Parts: sequence; C-alpha cells; structure tokens
Amino acid sequence: MTEAAAEPGQAHQPHQAHRARRLHRWDRTRARARARWARTASRLTGRADRALARAARPVAAAGRRASRLPPAVWEALLPALLLLNAVTTRAPHELPAATALTAALVLPLPWRRRAPLAVFGAVAAAALVQWLMGIQLPADIALLVALYAVAARTGRRGTLLAAAVTQTGVLLACLRWAPDGAFLTPLVALTATTVAAAVLGVNARTTRAYLAALEERAARLERDREQRARLAVAEERARITREMHDIVTHNLSVMVALTDAALYAQHRSPDRATTAMLRISETGRQALTDMRRSLGVLRTDEPDEQRHPLPGIAQLRDLADQMGAAGLPTRLDVHGGHTHIPATAGLTVYRLVQEALTNTLKHAPAGTRARVRLWCTTAAVTVDVTDDGPHPPHPAPAPAPASAPACAPSGGHGIPGMRERAAAYGGTLRAGPRPGGGWAVHTRLLLDPHDPVDPADPLDSGAAVPA
Repeated sequence: MTEAAAEPGQAHQPHQAHRARRLHRWDRTRARARARWARTASRLTGRADRALARAARPVAAAGRRASRLPPAVWEALLPALLLLNAVTTRAPHELPAATALTAALVLPLPWRRRAPLAVFGAVAAAALVQWLMGIQLPADIALLVALYAVAARTGRRGTLLAAAVTQTGVLLACLRWAPDGAFLTPLVALTATTVAAAVLGVNARTTRAYLAALEERAARLERDREQRARLAVAEERARITREMHDIVTHNLSVMVALTDAALYAQHRSPDRATTAMLRISETGRQALTDMRRSLGVLRTDEPDEQRHPLPGIAQLRDLADQMGAAGLPTRLDVHGGHTHIPATAGLTVYRLVQEALTNTLKHAPAGTRARVRLWCTTAAVTVDVTDDGPHPPHPAPAPAPASAPACAPSGGHGIPGMRERAAAYGGTLRAGPRPGGGWAVHTRLLLDPHDPVDPADPLDSGAAVPA
C-alpha cells in the first residue's frame, strides 16, 4: 500500500528536474544577452564620447585663440557687427543715414569704461536724432550697453539719471513705433530690459568694490603680519641682548675680581690663589652654560628635555656664594614660598638680583656688604637689594634714580635693562642712594594683578625698606 502511494510522487520527479534545467539554461541565456548589451552600450558610449571630444577640439582651440586676442578686438567686435548689419540690410536710399546713425551710436562704446557718462550722453544724443528722423536700427542696443557701463562705473546718482534718460527714450520709441493697440507690451518688455541692464551694472560695481575691499584687507593683513614679525624679531633681539649683557657682565666682573685676588695671594697664600683660580674656571664654565641656556631656545632641533633649566629663585643662594667668593659678602633672605612662581618670573628675579649685585661689585669699594631680600606672595614678588657702601660723592638730582647710579659709568645698560624686565610684569624699578649711605634697588613684580595687595609688603605703601 505504501509503495503504491509513493509511485505517483516519484513519477513527477523527472519532470521537475527537466523544468529546473530549462530555467537554468534560460537564466544563463538572459545573463549572456545582458552582458552583450552592456558591452555594446559601452562601446557605443565610448565612441560617442570620442566623437564629442573630436568635435569639441576645434571649439576649444578657437576659444583658446580667442582668449589670446587683445581687449581692443573685443571692444571693436560689437560696433563692427552692427555696422555690418546696417550696411547689408538697408535699402540703398536708407543706407547713408542708417550707416551714419549706426556709427554715431556704436563708435563711442569702446571708451565707455574710461568715460561712461560722456559715452552715454553721446549715444543718447545719437538715439534722439534717430528718433527725430524716424529710423529704427538694431544699433539701439548701444544705449543699453552705455547704461550698463554707467551703472557699473559711476555712483547711484549717475545710474538713476542714465536710467531715467533711457526710460524716456523707451517711452518715446513705443509712442512712435508701437503697433496700434499693442503699446503696453513693448513698453513693459523694453522697461524690463532697461531695469535689467541697470541692475546688472550695479551688481558688477558692487562685486568689483567687494573684491577690491578683500584685496585691500588681504594686503593690510599681510602688512600687519610682517609688522608683527618684525616686532617679534626686535623683541627677541632685545631679550637676547639683555640676557647676554647680564650673563657676560656678571661673570666677567666676578672673574676679574677673582683674578685680582689670585694675583694678590699667589705669593703669600698659594692655597687661596689656587682656590681663586678654581673659582675663575668654575665661573667661566658657568658663563658658557648660561649662554647655551639662553641661546638654546633659538634651536628647534634640540629636544626640551636636553635643554638646561633657566636659573630662578632657587639659584640665588649659589649666586650669593659666588659674589661672596668674588669679594662681596652677600646675605640672602627669602620670605614666603616661591614654588608657585612661574619660571619666567623666577628668571626675571634672578636677573634683577644678578645685575644689582654686579653693579655693586664693580663700583663699590672693598669691604662693602650686600643684602638681598625677597617677599613672595601669590600675587607679587618684591625684590630689595641694598649695600652698605659709602654715599656717592655727588648725589644725582631727582631724575637720577630713574637712570644709572651716580657711581656707575654713564651710558650703561644695566638699570634700563632691569627696568624693562620689571615693566614686563607691571613693576616699577626704584634705584638710588640710601639716606644712610650705600645703594638700594627696589622693585615689585605682579604675578596676578587681580589679587588684593598684601599690606605686609613694605613696598606697597612706598615706605623705605629698613636696613
């Protein structure tokens, strides 16, 4: 029973397999046909593209040749075409008048950019004569060209005047030559053409003015950039000059003092002379190191981690010891923490103290003692450098504290350089003789101008720092 029922299902299997093979062959046939059509279409498209390219070559070559023509040729093209039209289309009895009027209308056009109002007046006068003679000419388009030139080259008043004259001519032309019952249509069309010519001219003038403004702005920005670059170079030169002055002056002064001490002690105390010579060698190496530090920022090929750190408040103790070895005993007092002070401000403080002590070492007599006091707060750093040398023999007048000390040689750059460093942080340098003898240098560097002033700072009230 089961075998009998299964026989009809098995009979349909060959028919289904044959149908599947037919469908598969049909799909392959359709796929091959689509591929052939695609190849054919590609070939046809490629041939069409090549044909278009070959046809476009003469046009492109003609365009390139035309672009090389001088502007005078393009200026004369429209007048020549209009004159040719007047000569070839007019009857013999109208030819002289039509040719003369066409020439009067189109010959002024090449000068429309140089004198737009004069050209428009000449063309309008010729158009009025044409209207009086009752001759219609295609050269009337010259009036629209002249109106465009006026709108593109002059201001609003000239544009409105030229548009009013053109519109008057349009009205007169429509009154004389419009067909019966069709006055409004040509009037609207010619009025729209007049407005379009004026608007296009105004847009051209606006675009040209905008491009000129952009060019001027670009030139101004370029000048500003060059000026900023020159100022940056000058500022960098001034900074390097100040750094080199401080480094060379201080270290050479110390080396000279140590050399004198070594010469004095070489027979009496050879050990002290040897110590002084070692100090000279150490000072020279320190000067070279400082110069490399200052000039190293100019090198872009040296990594930051390989550069030596610039000196700051933490190095003032070594500076005081160095000055003491050179013959100027120096006492250093630092009030308040200085870890929060930026590196640039710390370098400024170091250079100020270094310059003040160097001036004392050079100009004060032997036996002079110096004292350096610093008050460090979150808002400011106050620097006070004093010495107990004798009073200058001839005290300077009132403006003298703003310049060099009386005992310093004239024309020096130490005090002005210190004043420039202090001004970079909003500080004012005060340098001058002390009432009890010696010299004093006071300044205050503002780290945060928004913080309140510390009343404990002795320089805030302008009072003198006690000795």
